[in-house]
Amino acid sequence: MKLSQFYLSTTKEAPAEAEIVSHQLMMRAGMIKKLGAGIYTWMPLGVRVLRKVEAIVREEMNAAGAVELLMPVIQPAELWQESGRWEKMGPEMMRVKDRHERDFIVQPTSEEVITDIARQELRSWRQLPLNLYHIQTKFRDERRPRFGVMRSREFIMKDAYSFDVDKDSLMKSYQAMYDAYTRIFSRLGLDFRAVKADTGNIGGFVSHEFQVLAESGEDVIAYCADSDYAANIEMAEALAPSTPRGAATEALVLTPTPGQKSCEEVAAFLKRPLEHQLKAMMYMSDAGFVLCMVRADHMINEVKLGKLAELANFRPATPEEIETHLGVEPGYCGPVPRHGKAHPGRVLVVADRTAAAMANFICGANESGYHLTGANWGRDCAEPDVVADIRNVVEGDPSPDGRGSLKLRRGIEVGHVFALGQRYSLALGARFLDREQKEQVMEMGCYGIGITRVVAAAIEQNHDDRGIIWPTPMAPFSVAVAAVGYERSAEVRAAADRLHDELAAAGVDVLLDDRGERPGVMFADLELIGIPHRVTIGDRGLKEGIVEYQARRDRAATKVALGEIAAHVRRALG
Repeated sequence: MKLSQFYLSTTKEAPAEAEIVSHQLMMRAGMIKKLGAGIYTWMPLGVRVLRKVEAIVREEMNAAGAVELLMPVIQPAELWQESGRWEKMGPEMMRVKDRHERDFIVQPTSEEVITDIARQELRSWRQLPLNLYHIQTKFRDERRPRFGVMRSREFIMKDAYSFDVDKDSLMKSYQAMYDAYTRIFSRLGLDFRAVKADTGNIGGFVSHEFQVLAESGEDVIAYCADSDYAANIEMAEALAPSTPRGAATEALVLTPTPGQKSCEEVAAFLKRPLEHQLKAMMYMSDAGFVLCMVRADHMINEVKLGKLAELANFRPATPEEIETHLGVEPGYCGPVPRHGKAHPGRVLVVADRTAAAMANFICGANESGYHLTGANWGRDCAEPDVVADIRNVVEGDPSPDGRGSLKLRRGIEVGHVFALGQRYSLALGARFLDREQKEQVMEMGCYGIGITRVVAAAIEQNHDDRGIIWPTPMAPFSVAVAAVGYERSAEVRAAADRLHDELAAAGVDVLLDDRGERPGVMFADLELIGIPHRVTIGDRGLKEGIVEYQARRDRAATKVALGEIAAHVRRALG
């Protein structure tokens, strides 16, 4: 491809709204153009990258036995009403009406449609297992779209759905997709980890996220460097302390802490370490008022809370509910009843494992302007009603597999696999006849990759102050030929055209910069758009029979004989 025949529109500055590197560089490189909030046109350069990603995804999905189809973007409301998600899905799902006032949705995902296909088409165990996938546009009406295509409203996703006769077969399909995803992200040249994750709104009983490691990531993953353990922080287990609770050696003292409501303020005021203090979080649930206690330097994990029976359908308690049950304003709450009397209302106390193992701790006194020091479970207040893992892990916590300690890294979720079970097949009646001709409900899995997000995540992981550094499998072009003086030198023009044609004939995606721009402009553009390999051809070098080769990550160019450059480039490409 000659650049004079391509469309490239680069800029020196990114728009002020571009907050993260991928958004900035994609706009500067002319990969995307904003049409509306969270809606982008993918320009020719960006489309080439998308197609590279899609090609690898297709190859590995097909190799894993999945079969491609294409489902509609617009879906009838009836299917979503049948599954129960018409009411459950919030405003992120865009609802529309046709000219006949019939309800439709702009698809955020396709579980309902694929299950409808399965219940119509799959009748016998002989047709199972089956895995169907498509690569299609999705729309989610994000409240605050941001970060360019990282969190846009319209995006491209590969979603696949497996159907199996039983859970054992489902887990084989699940593992096949897990392995395929591992190959996909490895082939794309990304540094990633597969981590145990929460099933969230999709449902199911097992799920893993595939996270591209990048400091700009919104997710936090916990992993053990000494083992294969890795989990999203929402799911990483915080083990109970290995040592038993200490003895109650301090007297309980009601200590004035006027105006000191946050744990940090109390710690500074009392000149005591934050980890000597308990933090109270109050909720209302189906079980009533729940007082959750964690060590003050730990963060409560509401995903873990939601898995406890005592926190079913929980929500934060209001100041009025806190006053009713504890008799105090927020900021001074704790497990020790006020003045040794019972709490004014019924209070269920849930303590984190670490919090339950603490002795002689500081906590709210349930009296405005006061905290307690030297408090102890069992002596000053009842033992917790429930002790459970309800906090986020922190760096240095022991790994749940017992093989080292945990480290934390930020990541960008680019893929997610779920073992759904019968969540949708039961609701929508996707049944089959087994070997004994008895009717059974299909077991389902679903597996997604955010194609557009992969592109942004790759940039977050691969860039420098000059621009993008594409992993070669994703690059819009693998090689750039920078022809200095192309328009005025017959020798440069001939050498550049010959190299371009030779590489193209060998199947290399090559871009010849034949614009006649100054070298500085030419190099700046080629580095900005991130082409992994560059060959510079100029009159001065040709007089000596040499050209210059430079990989995008190299600090300096290497001189190569003109007659050897094509072979040199092919070797560099592997």
